[in-house]
Amino acid sequence: MTSLSVGRAPQQLRAAAGGLLAAAVVGAAGMALTAGPSTGQVPASPSSPSLPAEETMAVPASSEPPTPVAVALPRLGVRSELDPLQLQPDGQLQAPPRWNVAGWYVEGPRPGQPGPAIIAGHVDGPDGPAVFWRLKELRPGDRIEISRADGSTAVFAMTRSLIVPKDRFPTAEVYGPTPHAELRLITCDGGFDRGSGHYLDNLVVFATEVDT
Repeated sequence: MTSLSVGRAPQQLRAAAGGLLAAAVVGAAGMALTAGPSTGQVPASPSSPSLPAEETMAVPASSEPPTPVAVALPRLGVRSELDPLQLQPDGQLQAPPRWNVAGWYVEGPRPGQPGPAIIAGHVDGPDGPAVFWRLKELRPGDRIEISRADGSTAVFAMTRSLIVPKDRFPTAEVYGPTPHAELRLITCDGGFDRGSGHYLDNLVVFATEVDT
């Protein structure tokens, strides 16, 4: 079985909008959400990296944006519903339950709130490419659209991407608080270790909300 772990997140950590978050990272040391390359192996659940217990900027519930329900990468022709992801009792983040559907960490900021909203997805599965198979094709400036429950859309522009070894995942850089609404899309990347059932790297796409 492939492992989708990314370190551990404190059970008590709950991301206030615009504050800290413990979220989904794809990969063995980020949140791994994949089977091996065309191996037919099935992933285990991922975990979140430990996050610094620093100050958070609480936002009144009344100002929260609507719940995100789908993510789209228009230039790549990719669109997916969003399954809710939560921390498990052991402090690990569950993996998205469906190969071709991404997941949003529900205890982190919502897309449109200050802070990094986290969306994770598998790169492949037992039958081949999965929802974030083409994520590495995104380029700076590409739009990422988040559809919300009230029919509105939050639009983000990719700023950069980062490929990192899972055993050196940059927790603060990915999950740390930000003054503006940002987005992180995370999946696995790099070589696949058939012995451990892990991809060796994580791919993280960074994006910032833009006016529409």
